[in-house]
Parts: sequence; C-alpha cells; structure tokens
Amino acid sequence: MSEIAYAVRDGVAVITLSAPERRNALSVQMAGELTEAALRAEADPEVGAVVVTGGAHFCAGAVRGVLAETGLDPVEDTNYRNLGAVYEAFTRLGGIGLPTVAAVRGAAVGAGLNLALATDLRIVSRTARLLPGFAQINIHPGGGHFTLLNRLAGREAAAAMGLFGQEVSGERAVELGLAWAAYEDGDVEAQAVALAARVAQDPALARRVVASFRRQTVPGGVPWDIAVEIERAPQMWSLRRKHGPGATQA
Repeated sequence: MSEIAYAVRDGVAVITLSAPERRNALSVQMAGELTEAALRAEADPEVGAVVVTGGAHFCAGAVRGVLAETGLDPVEDTNYRNLGAVYEAFTRLGGIGLPTVAAVRGAAVGAGLNLALATDLRIVSRTARLLPGFAQINIHPGGGHFTLLNRLAGREAAAAMGLFGQEVSGERAVELGLAWAAYEDGDVEAQAVALAARVAQDPALARRVVASFRRQTVPGGVPWDIAVEIERAPQMWSLRRKHGPGATQA
C-alpha cells in the first residue's frame, strides 16, 4: 500500500505523506516514494511548483526502527542505505528544479523538520510544533540539520533549536524566519497551494527563477556583480520568449 498520495492541480504537484497511524514518520518505503514523487513532479513539464504536506500531522521524524537498526551496526550495508534513503527524501525534494512549499500542521520533528526546512518556503498552522527532537531520544542531529536551521533563521535559532532542543510554535516560526505565514489549522494546505499556484502558472519560468533564487540565497550570498551575471541568461531567455520571433504577447 502506498504511503504517499500524489495529485496535480493548477500546475501544482501536491505530495501528501499518508501514514497517519504513525503521524507520518518516515519509513524506508515512504522515503523512497517521496523521492520518486519529487522526481515525477520535476519530470512533468506541466508542473510548476510542489507542495508537500502531511495533513493533520506533518511528519514525526524517521521511523524508530530505522534508527535502532542503524545503531546496531551503522556501516552494515542495508542499515547504511536505509538511513540514506530517509536523508534522500528531503535532500531530493529540496534539490529538484521546481519551487517547493511545505504545508505544516501538527508536528514536524527531527527528519520531518528537516523535510520542511528543505523546501523553499513554509506555510504553517499557528499551533504547529517545530522541534528537532534529537536530544529527546539521545542522538546527534543528522541530515544537515544545523545548516538548514542556520540558513533560514541564523546562528541564534540554530543554537536554540539544534543545540538546546528548543521547540517553536508556528507563530514563533514566522517571527524567526523559519516560515512565511501562519494560518488557522484548516486553512494551511489551501493557502500553500494557492501561493504555489501563482508561480506554477508558468512552469518554464518557475524552473529558471528558482534556479537563480537558490544560487543567490546560499549562506553568505554572492557578490552583487556576480548576481547580475547569474540572472542575465535566464532573464534574456524570458525576454526572448515574451518578445522574440513567434512570441505571443501576454
């Protein structure tokens, strides 16, 4: 039985984690299906953005069995690959050539928090719970957790959450820069899809814009003169498409 639901509407691929009985904790199967869904969206020229959601409970982290088996023998081939599959679920989603949005209700814990932070933007419920959760189960953060926190909210928030295990609400996440907006619980997915649909209406442009955005928003940024050159080629492409031979004026 599939642990992921996939649907496209208004040019937006909506990927829904679908294992509510375990609050969408990432199994190896779910992680693999999430990776496949992200690649499916990227390969579809009619898709211009992706929203990932978990319904009432975003993601409770990795399934404990994966962590326990890795602890028994971290370098055993199957254990190593299984933990790598969990990591790939969010690194792949965060790296596809499409704008990505996480719609977060309930809790985003550990690897589930990494999954939310890996996207380009987060829409959260006011009462969402964003927490690393690693300290609570006595393991070191993984999956580039500190980098994800630091690039969004800076060193202080990365220390509070990643080092000291501090939990934040959806409203506090917006204050810290970890999320764009917080809504009532029942409005989160609709607001996320509506936002994604704005860029998704032009899939070809969305792919070029997000590539430029990511190159210029890495930690430390890039010098302004280099940023000009980064944007030149895709902007010339968009201008030629709009005004060049055979173009249809918008």
